[in-house]
Amino acid sequence: MRVGHPTGGGAGGEVVRAVNGLTARWAATARDGTVFSAAGVWPLLAFLADGAAGPARAELAGALGVPAEQAAGTARELLTALRSVSGLDAALGLWTHHGLTLREQWRAGLPAGTHGVFGDDLVTAQERLDAWAAERTGGLVERMPVTLDREARMVLASALALGTTWRQPFKELPLRPDSGPWQGRTLRGLYRRSVRPDRVGVTGTPDGFVTALTVPGDNGMDVHLVLGEERMTPGQVLTAGVGVVERTLPLTGGGLLPHGHVGPGLHVEQQPAVEPEPTTLDVRTVAYEVRADHDLLALAGLFGLTAVTDPRHGHFPGISAFPLALGAGRQSALAQFGPLGFRAAAVTAVMPVAGSGPPRYRYETTAVRVSFDRPFGFLAVDRASRLVLVAGWVTDPAPYPVRAFPGAVPPGR
Repeated sequence: MRVGHPTGGGAGGEVVRAVNGLTARWAATARDGTVFSAAGVWPLLAFLADGAAGPARAELAGALGVPAEQAAGTARELLTALRSVSGLDAALGLWTHHGLTLREQWRAGLPAGTHGVFGDDLVTAQERLDAWAAERTGGLVERMPVTLDREARMVLASALALGTTWRQPFKELPLRPDSGPWQGRTLRGLYRRSVRPDRVGVTGTPDGFVTALTVPGDNGMDVHLVLGEERMTPGQVLTAGVGVVERTLPLTGGGLLPHGHVGPGLHVEQQPAVEPEPTTLDVRTVAYEVRADHDLLALAGLFGLTAVTDPRHGHFPGISAFPLALGAGRQSALAQFGPLGFRAAAVTAVMPVAGSGPPRYRYETTAVRVSFDRPFGFLAVDRASRLVLVAGWVTDPAPYPVRAFPGAVPPGR
């Protein structure tokens, strides 16, 4: 991704910091079983800010973390960079009612080929919007998260679809946690061993310790799994995860940790070996699918959308001479984590309205073991820029499938 280093200079680093900042603030509000993409919301807010005036413009700029006069240019830079990421498809769409005339300067600031028109046949128009969402996400998100009504004058939407294949696949076996919220369940467990103990580490935060594991994809995309102390909230753990991704929180790698229980779900053990071996990393986690629908207006302050929802005023004179207020803003998102890889998608829209036998042991080796067998967070990240594309929280992992016969292929394989 050509958006620069998040701790470096230049506009590239600034947009990564701005989007990750929104991710962290959204993550702080996270509750059980969710997935969301600030990278999908941010460009929409930026184009709205470009056409806004008065309190709405200032509020949107505050949520974006960049001045309103720079917002559209930065959004175009972000969209261009997203399209350059291997394994990621990103699109922007704009549809306006045939009676709404846009300011040419604002419309020209959008990527080419994004503008369509809808008429008074709202059923047909909605079908077109839903088809766009499904096509742009490979069917992962089947419909647009907003529904057209007679007051709708414009829909501005983004779609992200991403996927990666693990460099090293997981082995699938039943997992039966002996404690915690998943105790008593037989889950679709994922296991693997590697000689890269520094893929996992632990960091300290004011809220508690957090264990972070990097699962590398084969196309420049990584998924980070984060597990906090049991007393920590999802928001606290995910916020720490953003800090780990951005390297603002120091992470002590598995190869440097002492023996014993060294972090949430993380142990370092000495064990016998028949020959000299490097330190190993044993990972135990679960397959999952998480879906979520978000009403952005329920968190209007977070997204800078409080002022723009007041229907008594027009807030976007830079978009159209017709007075516009925001009637809806929603996101639908999905994430899937399995033995072979990861897939995720998000569509966001804003709608201005009206083992073997015992061997002879002669050596000892070190094993770093990490287990994600209770609720945890995840962040899908572009490796080069450290831009967080999708984040979420797992509370209901996939059950282990019942085999109809020996050797049956599990769902999703």
